Amino acid sequence: MSSLDEKISRAETRIFKAVFPNTTNHYDTLFGGTTLHMMDEVAFITATRFSRLKMVTVSSDKVDFTHPIPGGTLVELIGRVARVGNTSLQVRVELFVEQMYSEERVKAVSGLFTFVAIDEQKRPVSILGHPEPTQQFK
Repeated sequence: MSSLDEKISRAETRIFKAVFPNTTNHYDTLFGGTTLHMMDEVAFITATRFSRLKMVTVSSDKVDFTHPIPGGTLVELIGRVARVGNTSLQVRVELFVEQMYSEERVKAVSGLFTFVAIDEQKRPVSILGHPEPTQQFK
């Protein structure tokens, strides 16, 4: 395993949360805006753990809500570095929903978040210390 592969592996971030009534909508499912907030937070933590630089979100892409997330369930958010460039990187976030009192688990949401590393003047800086882009990871 290369040092880049190891760094990507170490940056993987997993967070669990309970879906309480104050986070649900009128259908008693997790509010979409709250879902996006949680996903961006996990993506940010993943990007920061990978780069150890100041990172800002510049886009979210192809966020797919494929399964409802009912109140009273647990969610696990998993962030993984998907691509590393010169000043930017992409993090794929998957959200799984689990019933509290059974083993049932299903992927409910996935999305791709792009971050740019910045300096004190908020200008882009190199993530890996060299100008050439690196390979893409899935």
